[in-house]
Order: sequence, then structure tokens, then C-alpha cells
Amino acid sequence: MTAVVGLVDGGRVYIGGDSAGVSGLSLTVRADAKVFRKDRYLFGFTSSFRMGQLLRYSLALPAPAGDLDAFMSTTFVDALRECLKAGGWATKDNEREEGGTFLVGVKGKLFTLYDDYQVAQAADSYAAVGCGDQIALGALYATAGLGLKPKIRVLRALCAAERFSAGVRAPFLCLKN
Repeated sequence: MTAVVGLVDGGRVYIGGDSAGVSGLSLTVRADAKVFRKDRYLFGFTSSFRMGQLLRYSLALPAPAGDLDAFMSTTFVDALRECLKAGGWATKDNEREEGGTFLVGVKGKLFTLYDDYQVAQAADSYAAVGCGDQIALGALYATAGLGLKPKIRVLRALCAAERFSAGVRAPFLCLKN
């Protein structure tokens, strides 16, 4: 349960996230951030704080090279799969592996990685994940073309998600890469 929002503007990637840690009907405002920088990358995760810890502290990030879309779908995903398996987070069912969902910004592009290791890039230059994703996407759509600074758009999307989703909670953190 969360809202993580990404936006590309002027060749920069902005990712913002909330602080909710949700289990059933229990909610904890977490001090450990869902959004962070690591090497050349900017991350914002949902799914599990354990997965986020593995991304932050264990993932050996390869240097982006060549066609970025191909790199993310192959080299990056291969490193991700190994990290999540080694950390005990990845699952396997009927020979199909699953990880978690997160946003990643690198070299001015924003990617969504889904639990089946699919790599997506939205045509709208923004994306959101977590239980507040549709609310946040609506806010990003509604603020497009208004001349707002990118960080303000991300924070407004997170505020909208908090207002209308029980699984989203401030404080919010927004970083740019």
C-alpha cells in the first residue's frame, strides 16, 4: 500500500513517495524512505520494504550502456533478479519468477518495473505505482499544462492519493535525478 509517483520534465526524472507502511488494517508511518538515489539511478518502490532494502543496499547496479530500453529489459533486470533471489524476496511458481513493483529513473527516462520483471515506459512522461496510483495519475493528468514546477506536480499527486486512499500517508519525499 503506497503511492509512488514519477515524472519526467526537462530531461530530469522526479520521483516522490509517501511514508505509509501498511499491513491489513494497521498503518505505520515509516522513517525509512521509499524513494532514494543509488549511483546513477533514482528509485521509488512499493510491494515491500524488504524489497526496497534489497534495491537500496544489495543491488549491484550495472552502468547504463547502449540502447537504454534494451539495457533495462536485459542487463538491469538480470541484476535485479539475482539480487532479489539472493535476498530471499523473489518467488517462483510454476517456473515463473516474480519480484516486486517500483519506479526507476536513469539517464532522463522513467521506467516502471512490475512484479513479472516487465519494464514499461509510459508515453505520458509520468507513472505511478501502489494503491494510490490511479488517483495520482489523475492528478498528474489534471496538472499537465498548468505551468507548475515538476516537484509541485508530484507532491500534489501524492496529496490527492493521500486524500482518497487509506493506504497513503505523508510525509512525502520527492527527489530528482
